[in-house]
Amino acid sequence: MSNQAAIIGATTWGTTLGILLAKNKVPVALLARTEAEAQALSSQRRNARFLPDTPFPDCLSVTSQPESALRQSDLVILAVPSDRLRENVRRIKPHLQAGAIVLSAAKGLELPTARRMSQVLEDELPAGFHPDICVLSGPNLAKEIVQGKPASTVIAGRNPDAAQKAQNALMSGNFRVYTSNDVLGVELAGALKNIVALGAGMGDGMDTGENAKSAFITRGLAEITRLGVAAGADPMTFAGLAGLGDVVATCSSRLSRNRYVGEELAKGRSWPEIRDSMDNVAEGVNATLAALTMAKELGVEMPIAEMASRVLFDGLPPQKAMAELMGRPARSEW
Repeated sequence: MSNQAAIIGATTWGTTLGILLAKNKVPVALLARTEAEAQALSSQRRNARFLPDTPFPDCLSVTSQPESALRQSDLVILAVPSDRLRENVRRIKPHLQAGAIVLSAAKGLELPTARRMSQVLEDELPAGFHPDICVLSGPNLAKEIVQGKPASTVIAGRNPDAAQKAQNALMSGNFRVYTSNDVLGVELAGALKNIVALGAGMGDGMDTGENAKSAFITRGLAEITRLGVAAGADPMTFAGLAGLGDVVATCSSRLSRNRYVGEELAKGRSWPEIRDSMDNVAEGVNATLAALTMAKELGVEMPIAEMASRVLFDGLPPQKAMAELMGRPARSEW
């Protein structure tokens, strides 16, 4: 069990993880971006912007000072959008305690490099921290978890002891945590499934039906597994919680931001228009570009990601994208 934890990012997911830890009697410091944000969160004892109905447990505190948040923290969780992870690591790096486990809870890939979040952490942190870097991913819709509804997740790390310590800190009666040594697979599955969710949302927006959605999810999972395996991941990871589990949740739920983006695209709205109307980040948009960068380097065919990219950035109507996918040449399933 962790002695003290720090959560970097007062996002929906960051706040949820902080509340989970605090309910497990782990003292938690939530690091806000600004002093004004920290004061508002502290005085209201809730995240009024993202989780207004969930009060903070007593052992969750809020600060805008990295030194204060990290002074005694042996578990540090980064729950910020993937495109801001690097700047946040640079902010906290001088204040990390030796031996701290650094856990990424971001499901995304950095542009233009297509680097995974653990790779960004290794880029920025001294070598002594590298063995204990972990990642967390799974079918984790934050608003359900913070309400106490049952959920499961996976924590992957090269060092089994570090992954197990993080597991012990977060595990509870309603939040079951598994461990894995496939850091690459868990990260790629968590980032790439958002591409499938974009397409599933487009199908929902076009009312294509459950047969089409089931087929699309299955082929989407096959596509992201192909890329993951080519990159060196264990194919079983994509059949587990970080892969299949997260695909099902993200493609099905009304709480899914990426599914929502797809649905709005099918209604004729443009990606910039949708983005400017959202309070949270849809990681699948950047993941689509990153996946195509990886696919080109690895020689992997990704027709679903290519169609998603053309809809997002080239103005291809979702209806035409669906027709093109359905019109691809006949082939064996395997």
